[in-house]
Amino acid sequence: MSQFNAPRKKAATAMRQLIVTAFTSLDGVMEAPGGEPGYHNAGWSMSSVEFDPAAFEIKGSEQDEAEAMVLGRVSYQSFGAVWPSMDEQFPKYNAMPKYVVSSSLRENELIDGWGGTQILRSAAEVARLRAGEGGPLIIHGSSTLVHSLQEHQLIDRYHLLVFPVLLGSGKRLFSEASLATQKLQLVDSAVYSNGIQKNVFDVVR
Repeated sequence: MSQFNAPRKKAATAMRQLIVTAFTSLDGVMEAPGGEPGYHNAGWSMSSVEFDPAAFEIKGSEQDEAEAMVLGRVSYQSFGAVWPSMDEQFPKYNAMPKYVVSSSLRENELIDGWGGTQILRSAAEVARLRAGEGGPLIIHGSSTLVHSLQEHQLIDRYHLLVFPVLLGSGKRLFSEASLATQKLQLVDSAVYSNGIQKNVFDVVR
């Protein structure tokens, strides 16, 4: 049974959860699971396994529970070009507030009609957002942003669907910077008929 709603046992102060959700290969590649020009294995999440709807139930829970999205500039512009026209799949994501972390994006480049959007300029601004009141903040894609937040120890939870495939080169989920050890606690897991593994980890502090 999913423990997505379970309270974190060791939280010293009330703050918003910053959640990274990702499709990843067994060797840690997160690039272009649904298709992206220029990547040699684009679309691997659709071509590598048989479809099992049970494996993707967590995606509905995420959309129901999240209060806002946090995105890097590239993912914001990529998703924003497609998701607003897919309202049956992403109705709550399309409507909810969004925070774009970018040092270069300008206000006049924000996407019209895709929920209220605010630009954050640094990891420090993400930290202030996370420390405020409200529900979970969820990050899709955004590998550069994810690496920065890992390096600043700002991520609270990982929702990973691990596919039984090896991709070799590609953007990876985890930063390769020299970091202090970060312990994770497995709070939910499942294995599905097509070999996908769901692993939900809390970051232990």
